[in-house]
Amino acid sequence: MKKQRRTFTVFNLSFLDMVSCGFGAIILLLVIFKSSEPLVLEKMSLNLTGMVARLEREIEDLRGETRIVKRKLTAREKQLAEEKKKLARLLGELSAVEGKYRTASLEMTAQTRIEKQLQIARQQLSEEMRRLQENLPVAAPDSPIGGIPVDSEYIIFVIDTSGSMQHYAWPLVRRKMEEILSIYPRVKGIQVMNDMGDYMFSQYAGRWIPDTPARRKSILRRLASWAPFSNSSPAEGIISAIRRFHTPGRHISIYVFGDDFSRGSIQEVVDAVNAANRRGGPGAEKLVRIHAVGFPVLFNQGRTELNITRFAALMRRLAEDNNGSFVGLNSLR
Repeated sequence: MKKQRRTFTVFNLSFLDMVSCGFGAIILLLVIFKSSEPLVLEKMSLNLTGMVARLEREIEDLRGETRIVKRKLTAREKQLAEEKKKLARLLGELSAVEGKYRTASLEMTAQTRIEKQLQIARQQLSEEMRRLQENLPVAAPDSPIGGIPVDSEYIIFVIDTSGSMQHYAWPLVRRKMEEILSIYPRVKGIQVMNDMGDYMFSQYAGRWIPDTPARRKSILRRLASWAPFSNSSPAEGIISAIRRFHTPGRHISIYVFGDDFSRGSIQEVVDAVNAANRRGGPGAEKLVRIHAVGFPVLFNQGRTELNITRFAALMRRLAEDNNGSFVGLNSLR
């Protein structure tokens, strides 16, 4: 008798229940995960948006700081350019001062002698002397008045028209010109030039102004406002006057008015004037007389006394070499 085999069931009810529960759990997890994912994404999006906004604000702040720095840099560059210009100007002034110092050092050996000459040269026609002159009889044509020979038939004024003369000495210049004209009651011709050789009246350039009472008044009126450029050196005016107006047989006197001699060599001016004012070699006859009047404009002005002494020394030498007289005034009154 055969033994009957028991039938084995692979998928029974308990196994199916377990599998169903597992699938249900998985589905539940998926449902839970899917439902929470938008919240996570939204939170992440909010965080990123805030970060972007913060970074944009930082970028804008950096841009503002960059603009400020650029403005400061531009201002500093302009300031640097101005400082460079100032430095260049100061270097130029330093070079000029060094040049003047070298020139002054070269002439320092003669300064003591010049100052002594200035002390001798300082003199002035006093009020008392002028009163005495008014009481004297009319002088002969070749007689000296106040030490100045007045034998000339023609007179030329060479006047320093620089700023120092214009501002401080001009009323006295006009008075001294009037006094000099008064000691020449009648001449054949007058001329007025500045130290650069420029004429007071352009219509009389190169020729004599007729001597009449009206012309003398016109000269004094014009002198009140006459102010051409001047370099404070009488050399050009003197040499121009000699070369243009000297004629053999004419007696001419040049009157130089000035206050300082600030540039150039004294000896070079003396040599140039002497060369122009003689006929023939050394020791020859002088063509014109040269007188000079020094105005004490720059006394007590500080660091200008050397220019005053140089002018006095120059004009005293020119007057001495050219048969003239030098008068150094000691007051502007």
